[in-house]
Amino acid sequence: MITSLGVFTSCDDDLGPTGITTKDPSDTLDSNLGDGPIDFSQFHDTYATLAPISNVYDWAHYNVHDPSIIDNGDFFYCYTTDVAYGTSVRPGHQIRRSKNLVEWEFVGWVVGGDNLPTDQVSDRGYPPLGLDHIRSNGGEPFDNLWAPYVMKVGSEYRVYYSISSAVPRLSAIGLMVSEKPYGPFEERGLVVTSLDNSTRQTNAIDPTVVVGEDGVHWFYYGSAWDGIYKIELNPSTGLPKQTGDIGTRVAQRAFTGHSINGNIEGPEIIYNEEFDKYYMFLSYDWLQTKYNVRVGRSDYPEGPFYDMLGRNMNDEVDDLPMILAPYKFRGHSGWQGVSHPSVFIDQESKEFYMAHQGRPGEDSYYMLLHVRQIHWSEDGWPMVSPERYAAEEERSVEHGEVAGDWEQIVMDYQVVPGYGDEQVSPDFQVSMDLAIHSDGTVSGASVGTWTYESPWLIFDLEGESAPFKLKVERGRDWENEVGETLLFTGLTTEGIAYWGKKMVK
Repeated sequence: MITSLGVFTSCDDDLGPTGITTKDPSDTLDSNLGDGPIDFSQFHDTYATLAPISNVYDWAHYNVHDPSIIDNGDFFYCYTTDVAYGTSVRPGHQIRRSKNLVEWEFVGWVVGGDNLPTDQVSDRGYPPLGLDHIRSNGGEPFDNLWAPYVMKVGSEYRVYYSISSAVPRLSAIGLMVSEKPYGPFEERGLVVTSLDNSTRQTNAIDPTVVVGEDGVHWFYYGSAWDGIYKIELNPSTGLPKQTGDIGTRVAQRAFTGHSINGNIEGPEIIYNEEFDKYYMFLSYDWLQTKYNVRVGRSDYPEGPFYDMLGRNMNDEVDDLPMILAPYKFRGHSGWQGVSHPSVFIDQESKEFYMAHQGRPGEDSYYMLLHVRQIHWSEDGWPMVSPERYAAEEERSVEHGEVAGDWEQIVMDYQVVPGYGDEQVSPDFQVSMDLAIHSDGTVSGASVGTWTYESPWLIFDLEGESAPFKLKVERGRDWENEVGETLLFTGLTTEGIAYWGKKMVK
C-alpha cells in the first residue's frame, strides 16, 4: 500500500511528465542486460539525479514500492506501485525485468492510454472500470496505482491492480490481462470494491492469488480496517466466482486497549511442496518506518493459517515469526520500511526469494528494490537472508571458517499502537558484536556454546529455552562493499529471528 508522502504528484503530459511513453512491445523487445559480471559500483542507496521521470529507463532498481515478481523462464518480471523520489510520477503500474535478480531494466507500464483524446488526458494510466468506481462514488483517484499482483494462467498474464482515493476505504481491485508479460494489457473487470460506508470490510487494495492443488483459485486482499480477506475466483476468468462477493476475514492485528497495534496489509500466499504447506506472508505497521514481515502457514490454500506458536492468525494477536524488520548493520544508516513482500520461485533452481521495498535511514523517501533469498528451517518455517541477494557462487561453508568476529541482530519488537502519526520511529534492529570462538563458545551479544554441521550452526545460548539452528551461507556485505563474507539466519523455538554477518578485516 502507498499513501501520499509528499513525493508523488501527477502531470498531464501525453502519457506522463516529459511525454515519456512505453516502449513498443514486441516479441523481440531488446534488453540491455548483459551476461557479464555485476558492476556493484552502480548500486547506491540514494539516487536524486536519476529520480526524475525523464530518466525512467535508467531507474533499474530505484523508485520501487510493493513489487510483485514472476519468473517466465526468460526473465524475472517485476510489477510495482507507481512511485518516484521527489518528482512527478504517472499512474499505470511500472514494469521491470531482470536476468539475475540484481540488475534490472525498466520496460514500461501495464496501463497505457496513448489513444485517449486530449480532453481525457488526466485519465491516462488509469484502468477505466477502477477509475469509474472511484469517481461514481464521489472521489478522485490518487496519482498512482498501488500494489499490483502478477500471475500466469495458461498463456495469459494476469495483473491485478489497486486503485484508491482520499475518501476513506473508497478503493477497487481490478484485473488486466495480456498474452505477453510487457503487454499490451486489457482490463477484464473488477474483482472487489470497497466504499466509505458502514459495511464491515477491509480496504480493497493489496491483492494476491494462490492456486490449490485442486485447481481452486483463492484471492486474498486487504489493508487496515478489518484485516485480510479471501474470495474464491473463477479460474477461467480470474474474477470472483460469485459476483459482488467481498469474502471473509482470515487475519487481523492485536489491540492495546481500544487501539489497534498497527496496520496489517499486503498478503502474499505461496505453496512449498517440500513441506506440503501454504504460507501467508503479511505486512505489519507503517510503510515508511516500522514496516515488517510476519508469516503463518496452513495445510489448505483457503486457511485457516497459524503462526509459529500455533495461534490462529484470525485471532486478535500479533503473530510470530517476524522474519524481516527495519535493521541496521555497522557502517550504514540502516534500512526501514522493509515489507510488502513478493515471494516467488526461481523456476530453474527452485529456490525461493522475497522482494520488497527498502528505504535508507539517511532519507526514507528513497525507495529501492531489495531481493533476498529465503531459506527454510528443518521444520518448515521461512527465514530470510540478512543481506540482499547478489548472485553469489554457492559453495559450502567449512567448519574452520565459522569462528571469528560477527555482527548479530536479534529481531525484537516494540508495540506502538496506531499508524503513521504514531509510528514515527523505524525501531531499527541494531547489530551488536558477537564472537564465535574456535573452542566452541560464544561471547558478546550472546553467551553460550556452538557446534556446526554444515550448513547448520547450532547455538545453545543463555536466555533461550532450547538450542536452535541457523543456516550459514555466503553472501555480499552490502553495507561495507565486501564481495564475500559469511551470513547466518535462523529462528528460535519461540519464533525470534537471529541474523549474523561475519566481519571481514
